[in-house]
Amino acid sequence: MPAEPFAPRHVFVEEEVADLPLTKRVLSRLPGVRPVVLAEGEGPPQLMEVEAHNALVLARQRGRFVKRCPGTRGYLCCGYLNLNVAMGCDMACEYCILQGYLSRPMITLFVNTDDLWRELDELLQQTRRVVRIGSGELADSLVCDHLTDLNGELVRYFADQKQALLELKTKSDRIESLLGIDHGRRTVLSWSLNSEAMRTAHEARTAPLMRRLEAARLAQGAGYRLGFHFDPLIWYEGWQQDYQDVVDQLFSLVRPENIVWISLGALRYPAQMDRLIRTRYPRSALPLGELVPGEDGKWRYFRPLREEMFRWLYQRIKRYAPQVAVYLCMESDQVWRRSFGWSPKDSAGLARLLDQRVLMP
Repeated sequence: MPAEPFAPRHVFVEEEVADLPLTKRVLSRLPGVRPVVLAEGEGPPQLMEVEAHNALVLARQRGRFVKRCPGTRGYLCCGYLNLNVAMGCDMACEYCILQGYLSRPMITLFVNTDDLWRELDELLQQTRRVVRIGSGELADSLVCDHLTDLNGELVRYFADQKQALLELKTKSDRIESLLGIDHGRRTVLSWSLNSEAMRTAHEARTAPLMRRLEAARLAQGAGYRLGFHFDPLIWYEGWQQDYQDVVDQLFSLVRPENIVWISLGALRYPAQMDRLIRTRYPRSALPLGELVPGEDGKWRYFRPLREEMFRWLYQRIKRYAPQVAVYLCMESDQVWRRSFGWSPKDSAGLARLLDQRVLMP
């Protein structure tokens, strides 16, 4: 069963952000937790891993809130912008690269929102290009929304941005607080999708598939545009029938005209995570697949296997939604052509393809 909303038992607050409005809001919603204030330069204490997963840090974002997706040479990148308002997740997906990326499993919220709004103002006022931006890189977009209400503020902010689109990515179904907001169709609510067999096996604390799709149906009813990400696709015996079921269930609840894009990506992770997954999840079948090093150093399925999965799923999606933009995440021009029969050619071409979706009403 999926977890209840994240309810930390330990809260650490950097002294310099203790009086900020978002800090006070979060603490007011955790009345039973006594926060520990960290002096300047002091980090949170080392906790046992189980306890660390139940800890929250309220901190200042000392870098940029907005960063361009770094991409990888040899793979097409869509030019997406990452909005880093939080770091960490409690959903315990076995394949999650945050396990190897973050030095500690605590969830961190960056509460200096005055700097966030200033940075967004500068970005959107100074650029003439289309902006696609989302907060799902270092944390599930909804993991702490019940504590912050920050997504509601972001949705309202982007409602008037004609050249920009905010994307909130999640594996949750907790969208109730967003349904009554005037969003101006400038926010995309997106869900990562997998077969229910793979969700049960590898995404222990996430919402079941049908609850995600029911949430998408409700978001559609509230006028939001929707996105879906079949990522990571996982190969196993019976994958075709199970993923066919996902596609059928998706289009039984969601109308194609409300979908702004669908991405496909196969299982991949940095080489150093292989040992980590085997250690933390000794019964996991993930590292046992036909994985080989890619050009980016990540372990990926053997290329013909990826192409088979992409081709198969692309054809099934297009039967339901011929006009929806379907794209590959971090794959080469060659893989695009062999999987889809066409390619945007390069990263600039892929960016133009998705930018056109932003400008649609």
